[in-house]
Amino acid sequence: MTRYVMIADLRRCVGCQTCTAACRHANATPPGVQWRQVLDIESGEFPDVNRTFVPVGCQHCADPPCMHVCPSTATGQREDGLVTIDYDICIGCGYCAVACPYQARHIVHRAEFAYGKATQNENQRFDEKRISVATKCTFCKDRIDLAEETGQTPGVDPEVTPACVNSCIASALHFGDRDDPDSNVSVMLRETEHFRMHEELGTDPGFYYVVDDKK
Repeated sequence: MTRYVMIADLRRCVGCQTCTAACRHANATPPGVQWRQVLDIESGEFPDVNRTFVPVGCQHCADPPCMHVCPSTATGQREDGLVTIDYDICIGCGYCAVACPYQARHIVHRAEFAYGKATQNENQRFDEKRISVATKCTFCKDRIDLAEETGQTPGVDPEVTPACVNSCIASALHFGDRDDPDSNVSVMLRETEHFRMHEELGTDPGFYYVVDDKK
């Protein structure tokens, strides 16, 4: 089997938001809609204050709550673990957005563009089917699907790797097949201390956060 997952190395993320910009460029999401976000978390008390930058988005859960509440079966799951939305049958009810514990779903009801009028990039990537339906990070599934045609490896070859991972200037984001013991992500998970958000909910999220090397 294949289970694609993403890893964010919190020791390396500098909060530059380049992944957010790259995601928006690749997917032409409207203003205010960010499929890839970076949280800026401050902890401690002055003068011992720390800042941690945490990339977030759809966690592509193995047991996604969003899918279970969808009345139209628009939300589905592929064999490789990616959680998908069929825009043709989504009714925009928003149940999935309420059920998602990661606040990763967005619904917009009219076409909006960054500068009022669509830029060339927005014109090229604008998808009318994404109006009045739920949208979210797809792990750039079109690139992953291309890998099957080209024989390339997602997470290794840039052409078939999510845009946010390719853009990361600090090499904090990683992507690959968790079920392949020799993959980049499997090796990284074996060698590091890490966690996943809201694991207690039993969703088996596909997004890991590295905090340290294993001692």
